[in-house]
Amino acid sequence: MSTPELRAFYDSKLPLDEGQDFWVFGYGSLMWNPGFPHIEVQPAVLDGFHRHFCIYSFFYRGTPECPGLVLGLDEGGSCVGMAYKVPAAERAVVMDYLFEREMISGVYHPGWYDVSLKSGQEVVAATFVADTKHEQYAGRLNNQQLISHILQGVGSSGRCFEYLDNTVSHLKALSIEDPGLEELLEKVIEAQKHIP
Repeated sequence: MSTPELRAFYDSKLPLDEGQDFWVFGYGSLMWNPGFPHIEVQPAVLDGFHRHFCIYSFFYRGTPECPGLVLGLDEGGSCVGMAYKVPAAERAVVMDYLFEREMISGVYHPGWYDVSLKSGQEVVAATFVADTKHEQYAGRLNNQQLISHILQGVGSSGRCFEYLDNTVSHLKALSIEDPGLEELLEKVIEAQKHIP
């Protein structure tokens, strides 16, 4: 997609008044590696979605023949992440970056969602939720399926196991509790011990 086409696409998906600062909600690697300019960052809660390994990775953490898994926002529950306030002057730069980073395969739906900041303020933030109709949407895999994909997945950004391990480590460093991911990591480590 060319830059003008990309901008027309995100303008249609994430319309925003000119000259208005805006927020971006990150729930995965954006929390510790945002990669875009911002003027404020706060922990935040998004209700109605939870962080889950629900996206097959055919590139970054796997291949089409041997897919790994990456995080997505799946329906139900809530998710603690980080919200970044972006100055209006940086909108084009930040949106170009986010859409190139997150929309490589079109597996996410970009949209504006209500989030609660740690300060108590309620804001609307741009984020990317899993497209449940996309071929890369894995849905609710059982533990054995999750473990298998996490152990087998290797892509251009490295091993899927490293992605899970790094995610749990960074969440702890940010004082964000995610018991589900911590338990999954323990199960993957245990399963790894039994691989010949």
